[in-house]
Amino acid sequence: MRFLLNLFENNRAWAQRISSEDPDFFSKLSQQQQPEYLWIGCSDARVPANEIVGLLPGELFVHRNVANVVVHTDLNCLSVVQFAIDVLKVKHIIVCGHYGCGGINAVINRSELGLIDNWLRYVEDVYLKYRAPLDAIADPIQRADKLCELNVVEQVENLCRTTVVQNAWKNGQPLAVHGWVYRVDDGILRDLNICLNNANEMPTLHAAARRIVTAT
Repeated sequence: MRFLLNLFENNRAWAQRISSEDPDFFSKLSQQQQPEYLWIGCSDARVPANEIVGLLPGELFVHRNVANVVVHTDLNCLSVVQFAIDVLKVKHIIVCGHYGCGGINAVINRSELGLIDNWLRYVEDVYLKYRAPLDAIADPIQRADKLCELNVVEQVENLCRTTVVQNAWKNGQPLAVHGWVYRVDDGILRDLNICLNNANEMPTLHAAARRIVTAT
């Protein structure tokens, strides 16, 4: 139990399988990472970023936290974003939520989970912002799905308002920010039709939120 031998065995089997398929894979991987994408997603173990989009290690830079939140006081998240933009020169940042998210459900159900409740206040703020249309949805699953989508919109806006993204756009650096949602029960990504390429497109986020709220 102490040494988790099964995980080491799995690792060796995985490394051997990869090497048999491509003998130069690890040597090439160790030389550099040049991902074109940064993925900001949820920590949920059912949402493995690389596998969802069919990319290999080294092709997707990843940051994950509970409920895929982006806030200006989170130096962890902002450091990842800054490194991705300024050093790796990624061309796309994807904020991806997922239906059935435990954080979203905790806010909808007003659950008390402990320390994480403080983190989920950011999601609760999104809920309060759209409380009237959300509370008008009778089905609790549909209500949670709507909040999941609205949370993605909110976090995309938070991301686009960071100085790192704003400066990249001011300097003419090619950078697109996308909002997606993943459905765990069928493995399919849904594009929320959010794609911002410059600061002038920020108003499209309000239109996206209205579209989500009014959609049946």
